[in-house]
Amino acid sequence: MQWTSILAIYALFWVMTAFVMLPFGVKTHDEAGIEKIPGQADSAPANFQPGRHALRATFIAAILTGLYVLNYQYGWITAQDLNFFPEPPGSAETSS
Repeated sequence: MQWTSILAIYALFWVMTAFVMLPFGVKTHDEAGIEKIPGQADSAPANFQPGRHALRATFIAAILTGLYVLNYQYGWITAQDLNFFPEPPGSAETSS
C-alpha cells in the first residue's frame, strides 16, 4: 500500500472520528449552570475545546488507520468474511 493511500485513509478516519465525537463531553449552558447570552441557541455548547477535540480525533484516527493497514497487510477480515448472504443451497455448481 502506498503512503499516499495511507494518508488519504487517515484523513477519512480523522474526519469521521471528529464528527462522531462531537456530541460527547459537551454540556449546554443550562447543564453547566452558566448564564446564556441573549439570542444564544439553547443547544450551544458551553465548554467546547476544539484543540482537545482535534487531539482526540488524531489519536483515535491513528489507531484506526493502523488497524486498517495491518488488516490490509495480513488479511484478517476479507470481503468473503463479510458475505452475510451466502448462495442458496443447490445454486453452486458441483462436480459429479
